[in-house]
Amino acid sequence: MSDDQDKPRNRRERRAAAKDSGKTIESPTSTPKIKLAQPDRSGPKSKTLLDLYDEKKSLLEHGQPFAQQHTDGQVRDESGNILEAGLGDGEPIGPVGDAIFWAVCLAMFHFTLDVLTFQQYRQEIEWGPIFRRTGLVLPILWLLIYVMRSPTARKVELLRQVFFLAVGVGAGCYTIHVGNVYDYYAVMKQAPPLGTLWVWSVIEMRLPYALVGVAANLGYMFYKGYGVF
Repeated sequence: MSDDQDKPRNRRERRAAAKDSGKTIESPTSTPKIKLAQPDRSGPKSKTLLDLYDEKKSLLEHGQPFAQQHTDGQVRDESGNILEAGLGDGEPIGPVGDAIFWAVCLAMFHFTLDVLTFQQYRQEIEWGPIFRRTGLVLPILWLLIYVMRSPTARKVELLRQVFFLAVGVGAGCYTIHVGNVYDYYAVMKQAPPLGTLWVWSVIEMRLPYALVGVAANLGYMFYKGYGVF
């Protein structure tokens, strides 16, 4: 306790103790020892935010809001040379992923049609066969979609549209015929795959072709005197 009491308790006592011992206390406000140097006035070594803004503004004014290396599914350098191949086909997930997505969606539609045909004829729903048919149609749909959406098929877009128009008209008219003429068992077997092909063809067609296909289906229905089954 005596040692603690002998220690200086404030600045006045510390100064008195330093004076008695002959030592000096440095002022806390003394200038720190920092090496002085002139700032670098040579300018920025890389592009500034203003430079980037001017470049993007120029691209927007010329109708090119994005750089070429990010718009064609490939990575390019400043000179336009390909550095890394992208997924291709202008799709963020590529043709394979695109085909998987649409195959799953259409398989779900096929499943729904299968259930609806059972409900229409007040039959007991057989879930096992329905799931098996959906599982069977899924890889078939994937293969068809992948082939028809491949870069090779895109090169003959006119023939591709004519093909889907023919499929849409044929599948649509035959689906209407089956639903109005055949018995319930034939409808349950044929309506889901035919209806799925019909919807897929309309999705793939451009608007003018799709309108022609739907008009042909409606014309066939009225010509035959059929109703919407």
